[in-house]
Amino acid sequence: MSGSPRDPHRIAGYAGAMSVFTSAVAGAALAARRTGKVPERYSVLDLALGAVATHKLARIVSKEGVTTPIRAPFTEFEGEAGSAELTESPKDGAGHTVGELLTCPFCLAPWIASGYVAALALAPNAARAWAATFSVVGGSDFLQHAYARTRGD
Repeated sequence: MSGSPRDPHRIAGYAGAMSVFTSAVAGAALAARRTGKVPERYSVLDLALGAVATHKLARIVSKEGVTTPIRAPFTEFEGEAGSAELTESPKDGAGHTVGELLTCPFCLAPWIASGYVAALALAPNAARAWAATFSVVGGSDFLQHAYARTRGD
């Protein structure tokens, strides 16, 4: 079943994923509206922090060995990818779309970013704490790679 994205089973899976995403975004928007917590604007700092944090969490979920239990029901292990990351591919069958989502940091990013933006409206302090945490982790990873290169590791 790993053929065309136009395969009817894959189209159904994608439609289901889009329905879940759209429902979650609409639910968050409705909750923000009902509580009167719809922001008029977002600060550049919140968006920059969120971008770095979204990038890092998407990489952790989609690539790191420690999150294998999340992906394992939907993916097949292919090999090590370096820097504590793995290469996996989606399994065929009903969970294929979930496997695609969980192995693709680019695909996960809109889900994570939408959750962050919703949290900025509904629980801004918690959202900023989350973003700060994963931004610091992302910065640390960058420094680890830079340090390893200077040492020739």
